[in-house]
Amino acid sequence: MKIPMVDLKGQYLSLKSEIDAALLDALAETRFILGPNVQAFEAEAAEYLGVDHAISCANGTEALHLALLAAGIGPGDEVITPAFTFIATAEAIRYVGATPVFVDIQPDTFNIDPAAIEAAITHRTRAILPVHLFGQPADMDEIAALAETRGLLVIEDCAQSFGSRYRGKPTGGIGSCAAFSFFPSKNLGCYGDGGMVTTDDDEIAARVRMLRNHGSSQQYYHDVIGFNSRLDELQAVILRIKLKHIDDYNARRREVAETYNRLLAGGALQTPVIRDDRDHVFHQYTVLADDRDALRERILAREVACAIYYPVPLHRQKAFADTAQPELPVTEATARRCLSLPIYPELTEQQIETVGAAVLAG
Repeated sequence: MKIPMVDLKGQYLSLKSEIDAALLDALAETRFILGPNVQAFEAEAAEYLGVDHAISCANGTEALHLALLAAGIGPGDEVITPAFTFIATAEAIRYVGATPVFVDIQPDTFNIDPAAIEAAITHRTRAILPVHLFGQPADMDEIAALAETRGLLVIEDCAQSFGSRYRGKPTGGIGSCAAFSFFPSKNLGCYGDGGMVTTDDDEIAARVRMLRNHGSSQQYYHDVIGFNSRLDELQAVILRIKLKHIDDYNARRREVAETYNRLLAGGALQTPVIRDDRDHVFHQYTVLADDRDALRERILAREVACAIYYPVPLHRQKAFADTAQPELPVTEATARRCLSLPIYPELTEQQIETVGAAVLAG
């Protein structure tokens, strides 16, 4: 039985009639740029996340870029962020001319370690950029308290955490602003690229809206040099439909993760830790294994997909060779041992058991 990391076709087929009809309606409407579905999706997402503003844009990387720029981060500033994340987190910091300061993570959640943040603060630090990695929120109370004490901004990277909650509050509504990705494989994904910035700050929201649309708040009047970073109307159609199902999708992901935890309990693997005070939405289900590479080959040999997120931490990437190269022992040990298994709402019980058997074989 071949089992992929994600089954986008299965999800599409379950929504096919609704998506196809809505796309045809949007095509007939012919309002393709910042049209009615973009506006409606922004309003619906803001209501779901409990924020005053949700501003869509071209992709998740651009969401990070625009959020940092709108928050006033720029040349000479330092932004503290984890090295165990996708490169977009730190790329966006570089885009605005700031310097990423990489710090270590917690060994159980893989999220940024608040103690490591405090040790890395200098007179140039302007912001903390935590990543809610794999769908579990970071320790936001500790991070927010530290930021308030030191006069820093908190900008959340929510690329993998749509629908997750920290002590009852949705991620994306805790920091000064936040960035989401709607890449197709995300918990809430479109059929191309898409992103969003969320905030309760009216000024940040106004700047993001202007920056995403060529620096314009009124047609043909440009206050700043901006970007062409707008969510496509057809992608908004798809996201509006999927948003109605996001809680069910995330609940099913948790069920799959709980079954994996039960099947793999008592073995040599370290299975994901789920903190009691937050909702893990399992964008990825990631285990740690001392024999990671050999385990990966055994799983693949059984036609079960698996993936390594992330094999080379950002502070060891060539792209950041000109930044400080700190010793981050937890990050580096995690990168050597991490392996992600298939997880998506459409996984059947038989498929879950097949994955478990592949992991435990040999």
